Amino acid sequence: MKIVFATNNAHKLAEVRQILGQQFQVVGLADIGCTEDIPETADTLEGNALQKARYVKEHYGLDCFADDTGLEVEALGGAPGVHTARYAELAGEGDSHSSDANMRLLLRKLEKYNNRNARFRTVIALLYQGEEYLFEGICEGTILTERHGTEGFGYDPVFQPKGYDRCFAQMTADEKNAISHRGRATQKLAEFLKNS
Repeated sequence: MKIVFATNNAHKLAEVRQILGQQFQVVGLADIGCTEDIPETADTLEGNALQKARYVKEHYGLDCFADDTGLEVEALGGAPGVHTARYAELAGEGDSHSSDANMRLLLRKLEKYNNRNARFRTVIALLYQGEEYLFEGICEGTILTERHGTEGFGYDPVFQPKGYDRCFAQMTADEKNAISHRGRATQKLAEFLKNS
C-alpha cells in the first residue's frame, strides 16, 4: 500500500518507514513534487497535523498522513509544546529548526528547577477515503541536565524515557521506535490501515 507522509524531514521519514515495515510504501513530500513550505499555524498539535494533511489533499489530491510532535515540560507549563521545533528561533536564539539551539535554551530554562518531568506527544492526522482520523502517542520521561549519545535527532540527547537509564540518543532506532511517542502513534496508524 502506498501512502504519503506529509514531511520533508528525512529523520522522521526513515523512522516511520522502519515502524510501518514492508507492507506500506511510504513516500515523502519530495516524492510527490511538493517543495513548498506547508504552513503550521494552528495552536495545537492536532491542528497542525490536520493542516498539513489537508494541504496535501487539497493541492495534490492524495490520501496522506501528517504528524506534529511537541515536547511538553512540566516545570515550563507545557512549553515548548506546539513550538518545539522552533523553540529557540521564536525566542530569538537560533536558526529555524536548530536542534542545538533548542536544547541549549531548554537546558538553560530548566537550570533553576528540580522538577524535570516531561513528555513527548505526537499526533498523526490521516486523511483516508474522504474521512479524517487522529492517532496520538505519548512517551513520559525526564529532561537530563546535559546531552548524551549520538543517535536520533531533535531533543533525543536530553530526553530520557521513564523506566530507562539511557536517553533516546543512546538507543538504537529499533529500541527508540518501540517506546517512542511517534512509534506509538504510528503503530495505531498501522493497525488502522491494516484493518481498513
